[in-house]
Amino acid sequence: MRRLIRFAAVAALSIGWQAAAVPATQAAGGPSQSSSSASSSCHLGNGVQHVINIVFDNTHFTRDNPNVPSDLEQMPHLLNFLKSNGTLLTNEHTPLISHTATDILTALTGVYGDQMGVPVSNTFRYFNANGTSNPGVSFAYWTDPIFDFSTTTPSDTTFNMLTAAGKNAPAPWVPFTRAGCNVGGAGTANIELENIATDIPTVFGAGSPEAQEVTSNPGLAFNDFVGIAVHCAHGDVLCSSANNGKPDILGDEPGGYTGFQGLFGHKYVAPALGGITTVDGKTTLTGFPGFDGMSANNTLGYVAAMQEHGVPVTYAYISDAHDNHLSNPPTAFGPGQAGYVAALKSYDDAFSAFFSRLATDGINRSNTLFTFTADEGDHFAGVQKTGCDGVTTPCVYGSNQIGEVNTNMAGLLATEQGVTTPFKVHSDDAPTVYITGNPAHDAAVTRTFERATGALTAVNPYTGATENPTRALADPAEMKLLHMITADPARTPTFTWFANPDYFLFAGAPNCASPCVTINPQFAWNHGTIGRDINETWLGLVGPGVRNLGATHDTWTDHSDIRPTILAITGLQDDYAHAGRPITEVMTETRQDLNRLAAIYKQINAPVGQLSLDSAAFATHAIDSNTAGDQTYLNADSTIQSWTSQRDALAAQMIALLDFTAPGASMQHNDRSVSDLINAGQSLLDQVHAAAS
Repeated sequence: MRRLIRFAAVAALSIGWQAAAVPATQAAGGPSQSSSSASSSCHLGNGVQHVINIVFDNTHFTRDNPNVPSDLEQMPHLLNFLKSNGTLLTNEHTPLISHTATDILTALTGVYGDQMGVPVSNTFRYFNANGTSNPGVSFAYWTDPIFDFSTTTPSDTTFNMLTAAGKNAPAPWVPFTRAGCNVGGAGTANIELENIATDIPTVFGAGSPEAQEVTSNPGLAFNDFVGIAVHCAHGDVLCSSANNGKPDILGDEPGGYTGFQGLFGHKYVAPALGGITTVDGKTTLTGFPGFDGMSANNTLGYVAAMQEHGVPVTYAYISDAHDNHLSNPPTAFGPGQAGYVAALKSYDDAFSAFFSRLATDGINRSNTLFTFTADEGDHFAGVQKTGCDGVTTPCVYGSNQIGEVNTNMAGLLATEQGVTTPFKVHSDDAPTVYITGNPAHDAAVTRTFERATGALTAVNPYTGATENPTRALADPAEMKLLHMITADPARTPTFTWFANPDYFLFAGAPNCASPCVTINPQFAWNHGTIGRDINETWLGLVGPGVRNLGATHDTWTDHSDIRPTILAITGLQDDYAHAGRPITEVMTETRQDLNRLAAIYKQINAPVGQLSLDSAAFATHAIDSNTAGDQTYLNADSTIQSWTSQRDALAAQMIALLDFTAPGASMQHNDRSVSDLINAGQSLLDQVHAAAS
């Protein structure tokens, strides 16, 4: 469930999506008069006239139950489109922490959380000067400061989207709008308004009519202004003041960005596009349906309308199918459960309608770059059912057969380890821990707390076994290697606990008077931590310059590669260097020596590449240690810092050869340099692996 932030104060800002849809009297019309002029001003390379980027929430290529077809298998119209017309990469990976905001923002920017500010999501915490910590929400409009819903006067006012130099991160729509292309956002992280708290004054102004609507009718304001946006090319009439366009302000954008306008919210976007319906044309959307309400039918309706009305570049989000969004409270489906299968069937029907509608519009693989991916995979917390396949025989789950294992970390620390040190967490299966007082990484209170965490045990209610939930522990040195340390020191956690994905860890009472370990049927699809079913996902590409390789597991990629790949195919560049690289293996022009370099590069630099996973294992052993003078830990910390420095230096040289969509990029390479870098990268991988073994 992408946007469900487990704090009541934030949940109060969202509304039921059903109110945003009414039966349609007429489907949205064809292109308006302004659309043709907007489309003709859009200048992209390689014959690309349209870009359609869609990210799913937790939608899987692999099966979660071996007898039940996977999510993509149950959406054959999409799966066959990708396999028959382009390439489906099934060895795609997430960054860390593996959650929606971080994953989508990595794909949008081509950099990891250390370079765009959001390595922990979908919420995080930041330290105050007095050592206490406050919550922050990862979902906030691109130019917002930290969104802290707990106070009107947060102590940390840095940008949520933050570069390694402490500036507002470059916005992903800029190369397109500079090329004359309008860019639409439908539910995608942070390129449209995300909330009615900080976002409204940032975009519309504190005393604006929109801000007044927030005060008088917050539910309507959410429907009107959140979730949908168009960023227009310079001077495009679609975002004129007559259409309620507002200045598209990006004060820190490299090279400057002035005179651009945008439309923010369904209230202003829909009329400019002639109205919005679901993609099948049956229902008019009268307001943003909410992030969990962004079903395929709703999202693809927005995308089609934008593409038909002069917005040739669209970034969109489709909510997951494995949660029952209509129940109150929400509940999770298990693999093969009737509601889950029905939701996927509705998604497949929506894609059938979508591709038919686009074909009628003349939008197809010959002139359109399609990219589809999922933000991350999931681990299903529940019983693996047998004797059912979901399609012909539904899988039925009884009481206590489905749901994450809710675990009170504070209670276990107190009762098992005698540790009652005050702390806060970003609750998760990969909780980030913030010890009150913000002690140093090597302080006695920190080290005692870390050792105690690593020694915790719990009885897994599904297996009955007593187990240690720990998969890895990461202190600040290891988090830096994992690309999790930002330019804002206040956001740096004391440490991160990567746990068994069955578990959802939170900080409750420091006792187990109420059971510390219980099954919570509201949530069953966990992600965030380290695990193949979470960190491994898929990426589909179709369009000009993309090879038809079908489904392939041959190329190791991650979400940072999506941005430079899109730019490479469309002939554009960013004003900054990426962590990712164009996936030349799927392009019609490729070079084998650089492909070998790219393979090594990903393994030394990606957050879930071999070097990172080996280093995390090494760090965990050191954090658990308790030798004289804590020397094992201190020596390991120094070693990890050395690895990070070596890795960063090597990675910088490698990406300079691999990323031809960055400033000053060149296609000219010295064969000897490529070979030397490959050997140096392999040597570093071997060194770290040996230390972790």
